[in-house]
Amino acid sequence: MAGQNMQQSTQIDLHGLTCSEAKMRLEAKIKSLPAGTRELTVIHGYRGGKQLAEMVRRLKCNRVKRKILTGNPGETIYLLED
Repeated sequence: MAGQNMQQSTQIDLHGLTCSEAKMRLEAKIKSLPAGTRELTVIHGYRGGKQLAEMVRRLKCNRVKRKILTGNPGETIYLLED
């Protein structure tokens, strides 16, 4: 609709998952997002180690055009394209 803000955002929480489980869920989430979704906040935590954060920040995906490291060390924001 004209004038409607098409920008959408969503999030996924990967706390407590192994890196391989988290990668599978994250890739599936990105694949399932509808066109028009522009932002995905990935909550990976930081107190349990750096493995999840590193996997999230190194993940290669055609739909992710940019990764933003926020002031919260337990999250990474993906900016998406269709």
